[in-house]
Amino acid sequence: MKYSPSLGRLIDALRVLPGVGPKSAQRMAFHLLERNREGARALARALQEAVDHVGHCRRCRMLTDGELCVVCAAPGRDDTLLCVVESPADVAAVEQSGGYRGRYFVLMGHLSPLDGVGPAELGVSQFEEILDEGAVREVILATNPTVEGEATAHFLGEIVGRRGLRASRIAHGVPVGGELEYVDSGTLAHALAGRQAIS
Repeated sequence: MKYSPSLGRLIDALRVLPGVGPKSAQRMAFHLLERNREGARALARALQEAVDHVGHCRRCRMLTDGELCVVCAAPGRDDTLLCVVESPADVAAVEQSGGYRGRYFVLMGHLSPLDGVGPAELGVSQFEEILDEGAVREVILATNPTVEGEATAHFLGEIVGRRGLRASRIAHGVPVGGELEYVDSGTLAHALAGRQAIS
């Protein structure tokens, strides 16, 4: 269907969001214009402000308005623990768990030579500078359990090991409350390989 130029541009712009196809973008555009124009204005203002003012934390590379993100600026965090993640969304997920009080380093991706993503793009030199400061005692490699994520964790683990620091990998396996019959075979195999003794 042909739309007016402004409506067509709005629909196309909404399609840049992950998981939003033509129908979803059309539905969002129609909703904003038919039922919530003030919400659309607020969304446009917030998006413009974020694009203009949000950058990367100079220390951990998390998204932030200032020079340091809220985690790096917080005085009560454990400086001996450094959790390495692939994206700012991963920081949010770990923080929401409430079980971690250390610092972060955000790679903004994973090693992918075919896509032109190497150590420089992941900020490995900055990561090494943090390790060389001397406060970190353990690096938790919390990259995704994909082939690329595992390769990235292995690469970073070697960097950590050369400095005599402890490198650990987040556990992968059966989710809490999950039933074995519904767990995929790859996850179950990983859980069996990573089994722990009961003390």
